[in-house]
Amino acid sequence: MEDVRGKTAIVTGASRGIGRAIAIQLADLGAKVVVNYSRSSQEANAVVKQIKEKGGEAVAIQADLGAVVGVKLLFQKTMEAFRKIDILINNAGVSIYKPIQEVTEEDFDKQFNLNVKGTFFACQQAMAYMEEKGRIINFSTSVIGQMFPTYSVYAGTKGAVEQFTRQLAKEFAAKQITMNAVAPGPVNTKLFTEGKTEAQIEGLKKLIGLGRIGEPEDIANVIEFLVSEKSQWITGQTIRVNGGFI
Repeated sequence: MEDVRGKTAIVTGASRGIGRAIAIQLADLGAKVVVNYSRSSQEANAVVKQIKEKGGEAVAIQADLGAVVGVKLLFQKTMEAFRKIDILINNAGVSIYKPIQEVTEEDFDKQFNLNVKGTFFACQQAMAYMEEKGRIINFSTSVIGQMFPTYSVYAGTKGAVEQFTRQLAKEFAAKQITMNAVAPGPVNTKLFTEGKTEAQIEGLKKLIGLGRIGEPEDIANVIEFLVSEKSQWITGQTIRVNGGFI
């Protein structure tokens, strides 16, 4: 994909899981990649090492995106490293599953700060720094289409992300920047499997039309399309990638 080669991509939450798969795939296509992380420095540096061993360019940048100061730091350091920004993948997120009676203010704020505030202000920084004809992909969840107990706050954050994607797409259109959201179904990552029993995972498989949990590469393949020139007339959309989960 020559239209990605030489471009600079920020992938937030890229030290593991879906973010890791996206960072590696974009680097394989020739993009220069910023591997953002909050705490997992060892894992982030391992992603950078893997990219460089295959001849790619990457740098790990620590930034807590739950605070605006962290978002601004990420963009400033990216500009210092690569001088431009063409692609932003707002993948970083957190989920806490509890019945409503058990949700604390801290639980609520932690999820909204990273999933919503972090995404919104990363888009704000992108408006200032991103090159024309850039690409922004935000992350939602297919859970929005279901009714799962204990998921209320997490699903609420992603509902906000989908609306930001719709409303902001027209603002970014003035610079020919497209903005879309990807809403994965159950994917084989630590974020998904942590705290779930094997029986619960098997139960979720039965809800998926194709009969399997997704892999991070399933999501990265859709990202590959959305950052390419082939997606240039798609903006303001949420694309569910879930194997028929909903």
